[in-house]
Amino acid sequence: MKPLEIEVFSCRSDNYGVLVHEPESGLTVSIDAPEEKPIVEAANRRGWKLTHIFTTHHHTDHVEANLALKERYGLEIIGPVNEAVAIPGLDRSVEDGEEFQFGEHLVRVIETPGHTAGHVCFHFPDDKILFAADTLFALGCGRLFERPAADMWHSLQKLAGLPDETAIYFGHEYTLSNARFALTIDPDNEPLQRRAAQIEELRKEGKFTIPTMMGLEKETNPFLRAKDPKIRRNLIMEGKTNEEVFAEIRKRKDNF
Repeated sequence: MKPLEIEVFSCRSDNYGVLVHEPESGLTVSIDAPEEKPIVEAANRRGWKLTHIFTTHHHTDHVEANLALKERYGLEIIGPVNEAVAIPGLDRSVEDGEEFQFGEHLVRVIETPGHTAGHVCFHFPDDKILFAADTLFALGCGRLFERPAADMWHSLQKLAGLPDETAIYFGHEYTLSNARFALTIDPDNEPLQRRAAQIEELRKEGKFTIPTMMGLEKETNPFLRAKDPKIRRNLIMEGKTNEEVFAEIRKRKDNF
């Protein structure tokens, strides 16, 4: 089985566009569809024809180009069953734990409510790749628009159970802000300090911070580390539940 080929590029003001090409079959999927022009340009640059869109959630900056791309390519749009009515052009709805083939590669659906009520992530377990969209970012997580903090905490714990070697592709370039915030919550974390310095340099050079790795996130991302005693002491929240600590971290980030 040949490895997947992945093309990452900028869309809109801070979205990432991601195309995934399966070389055995020639299938190509856009992970969400934030903007038609850069997606088409990326596909043309690589000589790929889009056959699918995997939609993670219904927000406009992730579905705006669905219908235009469907008209252009005649592709299939797959998205979450719990947001089916809100996703333009949806052909097939999928639910938590469902599996399907993308050419020779297995795809597993992980429902991650929090940012929206029916958000899903697409996991390629054999390839150790996760497309997390607006659930899990490098050093961050999505804002809570439709579900409470406890739901997002449990969604993030589902993702954190994936192997440390899992490469995570996320939906937005928020990493520099996330790193600066993380240091306010976890200032003595040496791996985080090193990582924040690296991110500062990457962004100065205009370079992407995608993908990240699950093991690195578990070591440095405060939104995955509400159990950590040092973070709890810094927040003066010893004795609180994980959900309460996570909610406080999310609230502080919203006000950062």
